[in-house]
Amino acid sequence: MTTRLGPDTRQTYKHYTDISTRWMDNDCYGHVNNVIYYSWFDTAVNGMLLAQKIAGAASPEAIALVVKTGCEYFESVSFPQPVEIGLRVIKLGSSSATYELGVFTPDQPLCHARGTFVHVYVDPATRRPIQIPQRHREVLNQYLTLE
Repeated sequence: MTTRLGPDTRQTYKHYTDISTRWMDNDCYGHVNNVIYYSWFDTAVNGMLLAQKIAGAASPEAIALVVKTGCEYFESVSFPQPVEIGLRVIKLGSSSATYELGVFTPDQPLCHARGTFVHVYVDPATRRPIQIPQRHREVLNQYLTLE
């Protein structure tokens, strides 16, 4: 049996993205539905990549495709609480990057949820894995922390 780790603190993460919750994010139990967390993770990761100019039109040499995601929940979030998504890179392989993300609200020092998000870099034409381009690796290293 594995031991479940507790929630992270804000200091664990290197970058933050502010996101507003919406009325439609709540489910019939009065809290944000689990599927919304994955949307937040995608927004935080790709927002950072776009801001760093290593995704989209600024990155014709490679595409980062999501191959794995996961989430652990510690405490619920509800509309209209704003959230802050903390981001860090926890592993850089030859063709993949693993991100860890924390969901925070302004009044809480510990994350409400912790997610993982794995990108594999592929050639845009063949969609086959390639080495992470050097300029991408240099940016991702800025967010790298030891687990």
